[in-house]
Amino acid sequence: MDGRTSCDDLWRIALDLNRAAAAVDPRAGRLPPLIFLTDPDRTPEPWRIAARLRAGAAVIHRGFGRPEAPEEARRLREATRTAGVRLLIAADAELAEAVAADGVHLPEREAKRATELRRFRPDWLITAALHPPGVGAEGVDALLASPVFPAGGASASRPALGVKAFSDAVSTAKAPAYALGGVTADRARALIGSGACGIAAIDAVAQAVAD
Repeated sequence: MDGRTSCDDLWRIALDLNRAAAAVDPRAGRLPPLIFLTDPDRTPEPWRIAARLRAGAAVIHRGFGRPEAPEEARRLREATRTAGVRLLIAADAELAEAVAADGVHLPEREAKRATELRRFRPDWLITAALHPPGVGAEGVDALLASPVFPAGGASASRPALGVKAFSDAVSTAKAPAYALGGVTADRARALIGSGACGIAAIDAVAQAVAD
C-alpha cells in the first residue's frame, strides 16, 4: 500500500467514524475526524507531516517543555494554516495563545482546567486525554481515549483496551471520544460501530503521508 492510498484510507475511515458519531451526538460533527499527535523522537519535523494532512484534520503539538518547542509550534502554525488544519498545543495555554493556535490539549490530570480555559478562550477547541474507566471532565470538547490497541511510546506501559472496552468507555464519556493508541488504517476498520468520533495517531499518520 503506497503512502497516498494509506493516507486516503485513514482519512476515509476517520470521516466515516465522525459522521456516524455525529448522527448520535451533533457535537462530534464539529470536530476534526483525524488528529495527528507530534512526538519529538518519532516525528522530529512535524510541520512536514502537518502540511500534507487533509483540510479539516488537526494537529496536537506536544512540546514536553523542550526549549525548541515554541519554534516548532510556530512552524506548525504556518503549515497548518496553509493546509486548512487546526492546531492544538498540549499542556501550554500560553504557547497556544502566543502562536494563535486553535485550542489546547490537556493531560488527564489537568482536564479540570477546561472550564477555566473555556472562560478565557470560548473559541478554542479543547481536548483532553482519557484513560478509561474515567469519564472525562466538564468543558472539554473531545476526549482522546487510549490505548485502544497495543501501542508504542508512553502508551506501551498500559494494557490495550480493545474495541469493546473502548466502546463502553465512549458510551459513558462526557464528550465525544477519539480512538488513540496503535491505530492503523487496517485496525481502524474494527472501530466502525464503536462510537469513536474519529482517529488520533502518531505513527499511522506519519507513515500514511510519507513519500
